[in-house]
Amino acid sequence: MVQHRLNAARHQQETLPSFAPVTNRHRARGPLYAAIDLGTHNCRLLVARAGESGLRVIDSFSRAVRLGEGLHHSGKLAEAAMERTITALRACVARMGLYELHSHRAIATEACRRAANGMDFIARVMHETGLNISVISAREEAELALAACNSLLHGHGGTTGRGLLFDIGGGSTEIAWARIDRNARRHDLSGYVSLPVGIMTLGERYGSNIFTDAGYHTAVEEIGSVLRGFDDVHCITREIARGNVMLLGTSGTVTTLASLAQGQGRYERAGIDGSSLSIPQALDIIGNLRRGGMAGLVRNPVIGPDRARYLLPGCAIFEAIATTWPMANVTVADRGLRDGLLLRMIGDRRQHGGLAPLPFSLSLHHHMEHRVST
Repeated sequence: MVQHRLNAARHQQETLPSFAPVTNRHRARGPLYAAIDLGTHNCRLLVARAGESGLRVIDSFSRAVRLGEGLHHSGKLAEAAMERTITALRACVARMGLYELHSHRAIATEACRRAANGMDFIARVMHETGLNISVISAREEAELALAACNSLLHGHGGTTGRGLLFDIGGGSTEIAWARIDRNARRHDLSGYVSLPVGIMTLGERYGSNIFTDAGYHTAVEEIGSVLRGFDDVHCITREIARGNVMLLGTSGTVTTLASLAQGQGRYERAGIDGSSLSIPQALDIIGNLRRGGMAGLVRNPVIGPDRARYLLPGCAIFEAIATTWPMANVTVADRGLRDGLLLRMIGDRRQHGGLAPLPFSLSLHHHMEHRVST
């Protein structure tokens, strides 16, 4: 069904928004792939092909749909949120129709996992847009986040080590603990924890209290207590003391903090992805943001009114991570599940098509998993 809609989109390009020139597809030197990540807060599309050292991005799209708005209180996806999301997904289908795609995949995460009507919404999306969206597990989220950050994991340090990755989402936060073998260009997932708190769920739970000292510190302590339990299982603090751990962060929260640390007048991805953010500096920035309140967040050109409501909840999650596992720096990744999906699709084609493999392994092993409920 989606292929029919993609074909129709190619014949109706004059009615589509000018997202990208149709001629882009003729410039690609290899098969094109598309990945859609439908999160609790954002709907994102990425179109890319394999490059020499990773992905060659052809087109991208992102819209804040707030699919999980009200979910914490009602347990269901709201009608207005579903309508906003379907509108964004239609735009994704139209945009995908500009390209001759080898394959595509669409996934949904915490909001659809948690909502009582989540699967009904997925069926509705299929009926109205033709997109077959898979609701993935928290474990696969951790895997895809690691896969997306593969080049960063293997670009630093000695031949072996550990990677601690966090992904602060809209509805949940994933923490992945990985063993890195840089000689073999692979990593193994030793364990993960999925916290049912993200920028939207924490923001809705605390409301305006997140702007108070008491509310903010309560949120940090609540999250930290869960992280300490994960630390007890995996002895992460011990590995940090040995200088054996690389901390990676991927989310709008950490990329925003990195942008502010660099003094960017407006967000510029090129200077952020793969950069190193001083954690003491980041915590100082958070302190300044908290003192400025909502008015200060809205006025900040890197943040703006659309994101101001959810930045402090993200900062509370970041601070809980940074104080549970004190390290000097975090490597910042402006990449996410879409990148991991694309790399996986490209890797599968190479494996089954008899082509040269990717210059790294996406094979992940699952030794231990944690799911935290509230």
